[in-house]
Amino acid sequence: MTLLLLLELVTILAASILVIVVFHRLKIPAVVGFLITGILLGPGGLGLVHDLRVINAVAEIGVMMLLFIIGIEFSLERLQRIQRYFWFGGGLQVLLTISVVTLISRLLGAKVEEAIVYGFLVALSSTAVVLKLLSDKKQLDTPHGQIYLGILIFQDMALVPMLAIIPLLANIKSVSILALGSRFFLSLLAVAVVFFLARKIMPTIISLIVRTRIKEIFLFSALLACLGMAYLTASLGLSLALGAFLAGIIISESSYSLQVVSDVLPFKDVFSSLFFVSIGMLLDTRIAWHLRWQVLAVVAGIILLKLVVVFLIVRLLRFNSRVSILTALGLAQIGEFSFVLARVCQENEFISGQVFQIFVASSVLTILATPLLMEAGPRLVEKIQERGVLSAEIAGIESEGLREHVIIAGFGLNGRDLARVLRETGISYVIVDINPETFRAACQSGETMIFGDASSRVILQEAAIARARALVVAISDPAAARRAVNLARRLNPEVFIIVRTRFVSEIEELYVLGANDVIPEEFETSIEIFVRVLEKYHLPRNIINTQVQVIRSERYGILRGARSSSRRLTEKIYDYLEAGVVETFLVPEDSWINGKTLGEIDLRGKTGVTVIAVVRNEKTHSGPGADFRLGARDILVLVGDHQAMDRAFVHLGVESGAG
Repeated sequence: MTLLLLLELVTILAASILVIVVFHRLKIPAVVGFLITGILLGPGGLGLVHDLRVINAVAEIGVMMLLFIIGIEFSLERLQRIQRYFWFGGGLQVLLTISVVTLISRLLGAKVEEAIVYGFLVALSSTAVVLKLLSDKKQLDTPHGQIYLGILIFQDMALVPMLAIIPLLANIKSVSILALGSRFFLSLLAVAVVFFLARKIMPTIISLIVRTRIKEIFLFSALLACLGMAYLTASLGLSLALGAFLAGIIISESSYSLQVVSDVLPFKDVFSSLFFVSIGMLLDTRIAWHLRWQVLAVVAGIILLKLVVVFLIVRLLRFNSRVSILTALGLAQIGEFSFVLARVCQENEFISGQVFQIFVASSVLTILATPLLMEAGPRLVEKIQERGVLSAEIAGIESEGLREHVIIAGFGLNGRDLARVLRETGISYVIVDINPETFRAACQSGETMIFGDASSRVILQEAAIARARALVVAISDPAAARRAVNLARRLNPEVFIIVRTRFVSEIEELYVLGANDVIPEEFETSIEIFVRVLEKYHLPRNIINTQVQVIRSERYGILRGARSSSRRLTEKIYDYLEAGVVETFLVPEDSWINGKTLGEIDLRGKTGVTVIAVVRNEKTHSGPGADFRLGARDILVLVGDHQAMDRAFVHLGVESGAG
């Protein structure tokens, strides 16, 4: 039996590696790969794994680890930045989805309790899949990326009360109102006790553990907190996952929470991966194929329902149609935590047999469809906008008086800094931004602003693009930035377009679309770094500036690996480093060389640097002799190579402060 179990685990791990490699090449999230692995290996697939009891036990630990990590990462400070999307967007999305699904399920003949549970299952979206895709596309800082984050975090938090409610719904007929009330009171009391422990006791305990400086004790203590709290909540009639989540919150209050995440993350990844594999094994492909039309109908219904609900909510958040569509397409799937709920529903006999098979099959298909929907989103929006189906939202100013102005697309940090400089120099400008909170704040501070999408023809025309002298595109959405550049160039062939981008791959395309200047953030950071390094080697400032201009004029060719640019700049830098340099040194009043002659300090003999002149009271003394006596505020003009110059500054007391 032990060898058989070991063989099945080896089979699962080997198959998982192969599938994940393939899915990584196809740029499909790993969660999907694990589900497919389970489908292939399980009884409904090739039948290579038969005994699911141990796998399910390991998967249960994976669920606890998932909730444990979420609890640790739960941060009020993090939520404060996106609190409007979290409370309003997430809360409304979960409640509306549950309500609509409950109503539809009741119309189809389901019991009230079952209908509510179905609403729970559909309400959650996949945090793992969506954030992975956003991260790969580097769109986490885009408007729709921030909305995703707020809604997904709320959904993750909503899992906790859902886990507590499902057992109550299962026994609602046999449990009195008093019993239900006491159960909820017990849950609230448990949460209150946990927060008391988090604030008062746990930090002290963790500090004591850390002082032992034994890594194994630190790790085992974290696991003990996770599993111990899970056991405690299960003993109280609540779920294991709830206890793990509360344990995570306790540890999150400690300053050592990041180390806990680092230590526990490998365990979480392994166990949670097995959880998704175990979910895939539950799918019976024969039954799913037999019910394929019902499955496809459920998939279409889920995607359509979530598209409509999320679109309406984002519009209520006062974002434009483009952001609303992109957000809706990304949240139109069933989430990984819905499988956690499904397992609890199975235990409480809410779903079984064909209903469960339809749920698993449709959930897997919605997750598989997510990368395709998110990839197609920007192109779909562009086509809809080109046909004029989506109207642009305009608010803010009258554009008749705008001439020879600058259009600032995006009012983030870069946009605010530019606006401040333009305002101080008296250059007229208009701001375009699609974030309603940014719009309200900017209008209150007296900024000239249009609320709308800079990639929209109507918005650019409202900003008087035809009469603008310059357009600065500083938005976080790469697709919108490309469209804005292309549209602006067509609407005004003479406008000077500057684009800020975070992506190296965007540079050439933005130039092709019509940008006059593209500023990649990471390359500008690299330039600042090498400027500081070259200054350390005492290269003249005009030479450094020349090299910066060469790099920018060649569109950062050397930084992108262009060989011709690399050779040209390398040869120049090498010549400069080989040559000598000229530096100056001001003699402080408290310097040890004040009052001494050049012969006494013997700078050339000790460092190899020659004093070719001394400037005193704006008068230059060229070629001073060894008997020339130095005074305070004298300026020495020094010549030597780079290493000699470093030794001279140390000798003169710049770094050591002594002779």
